[in-house]
Amino acid sequence: MRPGRVWRCGRFSLPLDRPLVMGVLNVTPDSFSDGGLFADPLAALAHAGRMAEDGADVIDVGGESTRPGAAEVPPAEETARVRPVIGRLAEDLEVPLSVDTRHAECAEACVAAGASVINDVGGFRDAAMVRVAAGCDAGLVVMHMLGEPGTMQDAPVYRDVVAEVCEWLERQAEGLAAAGVERDRICVDPGIGFGKLLEHNLALLRGLPRLASLGYPVAVGVSRKRMIGELTGVDEPGARLAGSLAAAALAVASGADIVRVHDVADSVQALRVAASLGVPR
Repeated sequence: MRPGRVWRCGRFSLPLDRPLVMGVLNVTPDSFSDGGLFADPLAALAHAGRMAEDGADVIDVGGESTRPGAAEVPPAEETARVRPVIGRLAEDLEVPLSVDTRHAECAEACVAAGASVINDVGGFRDAAMVRVAAGCDAGLVVMHMLGEPGTMQDAPVYRDVVAEVCEWLERQAEGLAAAGVERDRICVDPGIGFGKLLEHNLALLRGLPRLASLGYPVAVGVSRKRMIGELTGVDEPGARLAGSLAAAALAVASGADIVRVHDVADSVQALRVAASLGVPR
């Protein structure tokens, strides 16, 4: 990690002198790995508390599944799932909260309820999302996705996936800066598994140094994803912990600043050991 760098997220300034762990909290009935487990608000609050105790630096709350083939959830329904959970967590936890949404209505409501990060899998393509971003002080995760969740895996094609994803993310980040968003609030994410085949995902993970060279913090989400199953033959997402930890540690070694994970305690432990052994940054 380069000393002195921070990711500014609302009232939080997160130092990037070590990798940050973003814990996943899906309050959805149909997410690919844990759909339905935390749809009940009490279950969601309890799980968030455990992640905070386990060392999560950020807790990312999502109310719409964006797995391949997923149908869009109306923004009002998504907001009804997410906003009460974020509001309660903002009262109970001293941990930055992120809203995982591609809808401006949901993002704005959740920032008002206490979210300090907007994690947009659509990469702030929507002008309304840009207006929300410019009108608040939340940190932003700008993710690359080819198409929409319902169709993104329908034969995605790239000439040079690393170059194209880096160029697109740089354009989106520069567009946000031009709209008035401070650059130290912007983080970029190559969108592993979002409109990419296995070879694209592997190329992007190997190409993380190029993405990091843009100068923005880099977030990577590989936890339990299909690519882990494709590489290992493990079909059940919940059984892909070992592969997920290996991918997270290697992503950090290649330039990732933030890893988005389902298994917080195991990820914190793995990254701590990797750092102690001098895994290069």
